[in-house]
Amino acid sequence: MNNQEIPVINLENFDVGTAAEKRRIAEQLDLACQEVGFFVIEGHGVCEETMANTRMMAENFFAMPLEQKLMVERPPQKISRGYNKFQDRSLSYSMGLSAPPDLQEAFAFGPEEFDGSQWIPDQPQTAMLAGNKWPTKPPGFRSTMLKYDQEMRKLGELMLDILSLALNINREYFRTKFNRQSSVARMVRYPAQEAEPKAGQLRAGAHTDYGTLTFLRGDPVPGGTEIRIKDGRWLEVINPDKCFVCNIGDALARWSNDRWISTLHRVGNPPSFENSADRISMVYFHSPNHDAVIECLPGCEGDIGPKYKPITFADHYLGKVMKAAHLRNNATIDEARAKDPVEK
Repeated sequence: MNNQEIPVINLENFDVGTAAEKRRIAEQLDLACQEVGFFVIEGHGVCEETMANTRMMAENFFAMPLEQKLMVERPPQKISRGYNKFQDRSLSYSMGLSAPPDLQEAFAFGPEEFDGSQWIPDQPQTAMLAGNKWPTKPPGFRSTMLKYDQEMRKLGELMLDILSLALNINREYFRTKFNRQSSVARMVRYPAQEAEPKAGQLRAGAHTDYGTLTFLRGDPVPGGTEIRIKDGRWLEVINPDKCFVCNIGDALARWSNDRWISTLHRVGNPPSFENSADRISMVYFHSPNHDAVIECLPGCEGDIGPKYKPITFADHYLGKVMKAAHLRNNATIDEARAKDPVEK
């Protein structure tokens, strides 16, 4: 367990500091995103009472009987709304790598302002406009999760302020890309392991995240987040108290023309299943509007110009999600239309 190679950035003075202090924080972010793609933030201003309540609600939800959780099971189109059963996806497939199902269960929700009326099941690119699926138990679950969502949105806006400065981009550019954002919150439970996992099976297989930024608050127990650093080693990252572990997602890496790194990471197994414990993670995948065009930002062209063709965030996202959700490398966006897809 070693965090020494993960930069720690204190955001406390960004809103109230001098221009020089703001620039210093932006430069720290820029360097971290170029060198590692992962960093820890402190002084973020997120309400710790809200974080504690959210953690408790997640634990209470996962403790309910399976039949109650299945009442809000995610749609068959594999949209991140509602409950994901244990071992129902394999994130490694999003990277084109075959692996057994991940050892986790989860609950996910998106922006509450999307009531589902704009979601057209036969048009996969509208999947991010699907409505949420809220359980009636435990009491207060929905209201607690929405308070958490509001805190994460405020943090996302602060980070957009900083990364705009770091990339020398007019802040208004991102305002038009995040005014109907498709961010997803995901509560994840990695159960204590009762037996040795299958060969190649992890709590979450190796993957990169799909969106802009990821904000993670995870229990500091063995069997947590591991990142692959430049020399090929896997480094376990322990979440410092009252901080967030953050990383760059594929969309922001693509926007920056790979100036910033979307780093491969995974959630490993405990050293010994006999001594393993449950782990709860609260993860917020900060993402732009579903129809936002991801293209090389001005000033990021470098010597060779844009590396990627413009693509909407929905198309970029869905290609990876379908592979992970269907546990097949040949899964396609079209399979998001399926009303009853075949699992393999």
